[in-house]
Amino acid sequence: MEVPKKNRVISKQTEEQITNKAIASETKVNKQFKEDTKQLKNKPNKILQIHFELDIISVCLFVFGVLSRMYKLEQPRNIVFDELHYGKYVSLYMKNTFFFDSHPPLGKQLIALAASLANFDGKYKFDKIGSSYTEDVPLYALRFIPSFFGSLIIPVVYHIMLEFNLSQWTSLTAALLLLFDNALLTQSRFILMESMIMFFSLFGLLALMKFRKQTDNVYSVKWFFWLIVSFIFLTCSLSIKYVGFYSCCLALYILLRDFWSLLSSQLSDAVLYLRFVIQFTIVLIVPVMVYLSIFFVHLNVLYKAGPHDSVMTSAFQASLEGGLASITKGQPLLVAHGSQITLRHTHGRTCWLHSHTHVYPIRYLDKRGSSHQQQVTCYSFKDVNNWWIVKRPNKNDLVVEQPVDAIKDGDVIQLVHGITSRALNSHDVAAPVSPQCQEVSCYIDYNVSMAAQNLWRVEILNKENSGENWHTIQSLVRLIHVDSNTALKFSGKQLPDWGFHQHEIVSDRIINQDDTVWNVEEHRYTKSEDQKERERELVTAEMIPMTTTKLSFWEKVVELHYKMWFSSTETLQNHMYSSEPLEWPLMSRGIAYWVSVNSNAQIHLLGNIIIWYSATIGLFFYVMLLIFYLLRRRRLIFDLDEQTWDQFRMIGEVFLTGYIFHYIPYYFVDRTLFLHHYLPAFIFKTLLLSALMEHIYTVFKDILNLKMLSKFMILCQLLWLVSIVYVFVKFSVLCYGTTELAVKDIIGLRWKDSWDFIIHKK
Repeated sequence: MEVPKKNRVISKQTEEQITNKAIASETKVNKQFKEDTKQLKNKPNKILQIHFELDIISVCLFVFGVLSRMYKLEQPRNIVFDELHYGKYVSLYMKNTFFFDSHPPLGKQLIALAASLANFDGKYKFDKIGSSYTEDVPLYALRFIPSFFGSLIIPVVYHIMLEFNLSQWTSLTAALLLLFDNALLTQSRFILMESMIMFFSLFGLLALMKFRKQTDNVYSVKWFFWLIVSFIFLTCSLSIKYVGFYSCCLALYILLRDFWSLLSSQLSDAVLYLRFVIQFTIVLIVPVMVYLSIFFVHLNVLYKAGPHDSVMTSAFQASLEGGLASITKGQPLLVAHGSQITLRHTHGRTCWLHSHTHVYPIRYLDKRGSSHQQQVTCYSFKDVNNWWIVKRPNKNDLVVEQPVDAIKDGDVIQLVHGITSRALNSHDVAAPVSPQCQEVSCYIDYNVSMAAQNLWRVEILNKENSGENWHTIQSLVRLIHVDSNTALKFSGKQLPDWGFHQHEIVSDRIINQDDTVWNVEEHRYTKSEDQKERERELVTAEMIPMTTTKLSFWEKVVELHYKMWFSSTETLQNHMYSSEPLEWPLMSRGIAYWVSVNSNAQIHLLGNIIIWYSATIGLFFYVMLLIFYLLRRRRLIFDLDEQTWDQFRMIGEVFLTGYIFHYIPYYFVDRTLFLHHYLPAFIFKTLLLSALMEHIYTVFKDILNLKMLSKFMILCQLLWLVSIVYVFVKFSVLCYGTTELAVKDIIGLRWKDSWDFIIHKK
């Protein structure tokens, strides 16, 4: 069809107009681009733009947290509860002195950093609870770190609730509940670890929630960033106390739960395998790197010997400046015929193989008979009777020859007690306290042949590292009694009065166990055959100067963790303020932290009773509601829409599971427990309560659609919050300890008969 001429002209004109406009526009753009480029060259700092988002509610919560936690922070100026222990650790950090603690060191390091910045010299002795701090102790700096982290908990909780798509009011309510809890306030104001543990755990959880929202941006920068940040903070929690492990378990559960849901998606096997490997690698490598870095700092800062290093092996002690290193410098390395040695029990309790002139009683209290031979014990102190002389059975002299006749793995030896010249012996006689094992004694002068009973075979356990020869300090050995094929063992049991309460030594048929491992700690060569001269050598044996032994970081960290995990010195004790896990949800008992000597002013760990009871009821109600929903859904009756159900299920998977992980394990812990062990579980229970309240409000609002009911529920919640603030203020006198209380004031605060406050009676 032919286009009319008029239309063709119009079209031609239109094309020309469009072309001219496009050229003009392009020219304008090019001109503007050149001008912009010129300006950018002249002002390159205009390229970078940074945007900040400020949440006013979050800032206000932090400010209120700081004001409540740091109010009169230096009061009382006395040692409060476990400040006794953590203060000592900080002092030792200041002096670079090694100490042993069964928990990782990050929390103590953070407080020590603040103390160092405040020029604390570490000379103050944290001797007993209630002792006054001297003026040279920067108490504000020491208490600042726990208080600061305790303040951060409040806004972090607020943001965690927002990540669950809960309303701003619910998120604010959860934060306010923790802000106005007296137990969290008290625990955050002193040199204690719990506020730091809870912050790192909660921030790690917050980062994990942000990571979960990156499902549409897998392998993006934010995806990697939030996953890495999450496990950095969770590892920091673990690195303060091992209870942080429960938070790590919660995070792993959430990740595995999410991955399980992906298995039913349309993703291919290759994609799922790749995603699992990447996540698993990050979750494994990041915590290991953070954890080892903390111990690297710990072991490099604490390079001097101290009062706690006796827990460690001889090799570890000798690697520290001073201490054992000061008495083993220059001592011979090879154990040989004629060597004078002290044999130390390597693992567990620190003690040395010992004998003395006293003999076993003829009969024990249970009427069993003994050999009535010379006692052999394990003694916890250095003593001249700890010295033994290594002897070949076929040689009668005890002097070291030249060249040195070194003892090797598998060699058979005799051990002669240096002072009494009796040979170490074992035989088929029941041990005094452990009758299932053989007695070990010293019997007969070494010149008298009784080879069947006093021969011992040397087995070097770490010969791959230390070699076939028996070396001082480095070699870990077992001494196997040749005649009975039993191992020399520290039984761990104390002897009665006749054994001076020293520890029992036996020989045991079960050879492969830690208590049969020994090492040579002090060593010198016998120079004289004369008995009196040899005794003089033994008496002065501890006066030798010495150098340090070198241990690698890996050797140190492995040994330290072995001692921390398997040789803990903490025992189950009866403490008047200890409590059982069953008592915690209803706060049956508190803890007296400090009381003034001049008045009834005191610090007592108690939570806000309205919050604690409400959270316990809320926990029970959530479980009942969850069971109800699950049963209804099983019958294909869906009371909730999918969005509401997913949110209800998710708060249970995180908060309820978090509560279980942080609470139930304490029922299986064999140690002294206190109310403050419950605080991490309490936080999860409180978050669950806040989320449950919004769920109930939403369900009732949708079902009944009554405005009056909604307003009534809001009014009830406001009254509930007002009562919480009232209780917080009333009991805050027990948090700060600055108010002098009369006897009637203390009695007025005793709302439960099981609360044991301290009262000074005039």
